[in-house]
Amino acid sequence: MIETIKQHLTEVESFTANTPEEVEQFRIKYLGKKGVLNEFFAAFKEVPNEQKKEFGQVVNQLKSAAQQKVQHLKDQLDSNQEQQGVYGDLSRPGEPLEIGSRHPISIVKNEIIQIFANIGFNVSEGPEIEDDWHNFSALNLPEYHPARDMQDTFFIQTDPDVLLRTHTSSVQVRYMENNTPPIRTISPGRVFRNEAISSRSHCIFHQVEGLYIDKNVSFADLKQTLLYFTEELFGNSRIRLRPSYFPFTEPSAEVDIYWGLETETDYRITKGTGWLEIMGCGMVDPNVLRNCNIDPEVYSGFAFGMGIERIAMLLYQIGDIRKFYENDMRFLEQFKSTI
Repeated sequence: MIETIKQHLTEVESFTANTPEEVEQFRIKYLGKKGVLNEFFAAFKEVPNEQKKEFGQVVNQLKSAAQQKVQHLKDQLDSNQEQQGVYGDLSRPGEPLEIGSRHPISIVKNEIIQIFANIGFNVSEGPEIEDDWHNFSALNLPEYHPARDMQDTFFIQTDPDVLLRTHTSSVQVRYMENNTPPIRTISPGRVFRNEAISSRSHCIFHQVEGLYIDKNVSFADLKQTLLYFTEELFGNSRIRLRPSYFPFTEPSAEVDIYWGLETETDYRITKGTGWLEIMGCGMVDPNVLRNCNIDPEVYSGFAFGMGIERIAMLLYQIGDIRKFYENDMRFLEQFKSTI
């Protein structure tokens, strides 16, 4: 009888199944109430005493092997069925994917770049850590010039001649040093100023500055370029230029766009005037051209600069500049549908 049990043990170890029904039949055959194992247990009392120990060990071994085989086959079939369910059904809905979005600053920056690219402006970039020459002196701001106080600067402590750039005009200086006119470029980038953080100002912000150098460039060319830009970005070509002062341009002007007075928000953001300042501009000072090895007797040009955050706040009616830097998903998710 022990040999018979060992034959069953060999059969159990070699058994395979392709369907749950085959596994169930196997289970009933060995582990059911009328199964093989119960027959062997019932025959235990007829086994001679000297064989009972070996008989019991072999029967228990057969029982353990049968239980393990049943569990293994069930797990194997369940795994195959799950894999087939995931990869075999082509009509099964796909996994939902979270749609990302660009940051509102990137959206506005890219739109500005595209507008100026349409009229021949290329993009130039430069380092955020600058030297005094490119950030100040070459732009008609020599040492101790009072206009330097207009920009509270972060200086590198180990070297007073090295600083975090306060405007992307430094990129324009580098571009003029390495290129000959005609020059038509815009310089987007991050800038730094030691200012108190509030709803309207931040120590880190982004600018886009433009530069056009060629023969016979006039203020009329500057105005026409700005009209084109405001109409493309805001759908509004009604602007005004107010006299202003910048050390690197002469004459200089602030550019306002007519925003209107249709809503209470319009009254609030324009202080009841309907006009909003969006950028500064002017004709490039001859001293700046000389500092960059461009002859001001032959060439002239204009420059302009705007804060991307300010433009984004106007376009999206955002009342607090700090929202751009807090990484609040509730704020950023509002731009999901924007490419």
